[in-house]
Amino acid sequence: MQQRHPRGSHVAPPNVTARDLFKSFAGVGLSAFGGALPFARHMLVERRRWLTEEEFTNILSLCQFLPGGNILNVSICVGSRFAGLPGAVAAFTGLLVMPVILVLLLAMLYSGYGHLEPVQAAFRGVSAAAAGLIVAMAVKMAYPLRRNPRAIVFAVLVVGAVLVWRLPLLWTLLALVPPSIAAAWLMRR
Repeated sequence: MQQRHPRGSHVAPPNVTARDLFKSFAGVGLSAFGGALPFARHMLVERRRWLTEEEFTNILSLCQFLPGGNILNVSICVGSRFAGLPGAVAAFTGLLVMPVILVLLLAMLYSGYGHLEPVQAAFRGVSAAAAGLIVAMAVKMAYPLRRNPRAIVFAVLVVGAVLVWRLPLLWTLLALVPPSIAAAWLMRR
């Protein structure tokens, strides 16, 4: 099966094994303090080039709509795409193995030292860094869509509904997904 890339050229899909998925997502999980999505995007799109920017955005869009953690859903979708069920399990496991161990260790340390002001200050700093990573990823993902008026309209509608009118994200998505799919379908005809 060949992938169609934005420039219109056909290229053979990369040969990605379950082992490759485990190792790559383990690297993401180990380095992704404060948010794994920016690291996953960098690994999948820029470093490994397993996905184009558009493919990553499409997968992430689907995964944000599904229940569960976005990055967990992305790992399962990407793993399944390249290596079926074993790939999905490998990517998911790779993503979680080290963070689970680290969180358990940090939880034990926090239970003993969490009341100290320097520890609380460190957690506030980590929170600020995580927010910065999320904003940076949003800007990187939005950049390729800057010439797509339809995408801009729907992005503005979602941001306005959630941030300005304070509507719940789930209801906003349920209301805007059908017209966005219809608009995409009409534009491709």
